[in-house]
Amino acid sequence: MDVEKIYKNANAYLEGHFLLSSGNHSRYYLQSAKVLENPRTAAELAQELAKQIKIYGIKADCVCAPALGGILAGYELARALGIRSIFTERVEGKMTLRRGFEVKKGEKFIICEDIITTGGSAIESARVIFEMGGQITAFAALANRGFCTRVNSSVKTKLSCKLPYDIPFFALADFDFEIFSPEECPMCKFGSVAVKPGSRGN
Repeated sequence: MDVEKIYKNANAYLEGHFLLSSGNHSRYYLQSAKVLENPRTAAELAQELAKQIKIYGIKADCVCAPALGGILAGYELARALGIRSIFTERVEGKMTLRRGFEVKKGEKFIICEDIITTGGSAIESARVIFEMGGQITAFAALANRGFCTRVNSSVKTKLSCKLPYDIPFFALADFDFEIFSPEECPMCKFGSVAVKPGSRGN
């Protein structure tokens, strides 16, 4: 599956000057919402991700996704795996489980995002599930920004990766874009202003 081509065909592989959730800047941005607005494409991506997870022998009772970006990817992955789907969301800055969703003691969960960069939001969701008695058997995403090592990839884990080493991480492709701090951003030095196409704070 050519994930890069899928993003480009959906006009979701953006080039410009972008402000990331981390506060850093990049020339490129993956806008997964544009890919997932097509239900057939969303299902095909999730089925491929589910295939990898099944081959690895991962067992799960439920998929949990951090809102907002992970909800559609998480739901489609849950459907492909034949299990239920829930999501966490931030309330006053803290990741929380609401809307009557429940976690039974010992239930096994996959934490799913549309894109994982450092894995910060995924870890916040995992912590919520763990504190309620659930177990995390895997992390998953449609795309990996190259900070964390996924199953079947040669990308080396960077120091900023927040995912644990002892839980497998699955994704369909690596997108190892160059990222700059605001102080070192070459685009800023030429007077360009970074824009935030979405997730947190937008």
